[in-house]
Amino acid sequence: MIQLSMENFVQYSPMAFDMVSHILTLGFAVMLAALLYFVLTIRTVAPRYRISSVLSVVVMVSAFLILLAQAQSWQNAFTYNPSTGLYTSPYVGLTEAAVATAVPLAFTNGFRYLNWLIDVPMLLIQILFVVELTRQERNRLLIRFSFSGTMMIVTGYIGQFYEVGNRTPFLIWGAISTAFFIDVLWQMRGLLIGAAKDNRIPANAQAVFKNIWWLFLVSWMLYPGAYLAPLVLDGAATLVNPAGANTWSEIGVVARQITYTVADITSKVFYGVMLTVAAQYRSEAEGYVMEGASEVATA
Repeated sequence: MIQLSMENFVQYSPMAFDMVSHILTLGFAVMLAALLYFVLTIRTVAPRYRISSVLSVVVMVSAFLILLAQAQSWQNAFTYNPSTGLYTSPYVGLTEAAVATAVPLAFTNGFRYLNWLIDVPMLLIQILFVVELTRQERNRLLIRFSFSGTMMIVTGYIGQFYEVGNRTPFLIWGAISTAFFIDVLWQMRGLLIGAAKDNRIPANAQAVFKNIWWLFLVSWMLYPGAYLAPLVLDGAATLVNPAGANTWSEIGVVARQITYTVADITSKVFYGVMLTVAAQYRSEAEGYVMEGASEVATA
């Protein structure tokens, strides 16, 4: 049987369809705007902190391109039906046997997982170049973050293919992904709380690191909520009602896509901006003057 996301079995009012389309557009548009920010501010921090800004640039490029593909997937998967006044996919109303043989375009959240597979290790690694760590500590966390972050996404990616029909694989892979997720949170908490109390770091930067921890915790907790949306929105074990009735609510789909997009913006853009601010504070405390500033001042 073809494994499809729940979004393909819902019929959408024009308002719901447009809301998802708009929120997906907002997602890749914000990434493009943030890309310009990170490029333009890279020289505002001392050279030893710039690797963090470079990684933010890479994250924004990948997020923009893949979320653009996600938005196009939404547009291509559904067609407006004038007789019902709803947007629908070819899969609505099919039996499981019919779904297994159908091959039209389908909407998928897999694009997001491909984006996270690129971005998550980089998001975790870039902070290692802004806090104060020994080389041994940095190497240890680099390996830990790379492994746990990658495995968290890979196992979640596999699990999301089973969100309809038999939910057992969905729950198993989700539980495995959660184990890596908890490890990432625990390591990041220790890193950021330690940075917030590190006397080698100026007080204003310490405050930023403390706030980054709360941003990180809240934004990352949005992801498992969106992942578990099928269990919250649908108590039935069947794939789709053969009569064509919706098994899931369009409100739930809109909420899920908004949740994913808000999580992406806060965990990537806001996080990256706050790291840049912390690096700027550290650079200023170390006497760094932005390259070209003296020329501008005397012009």
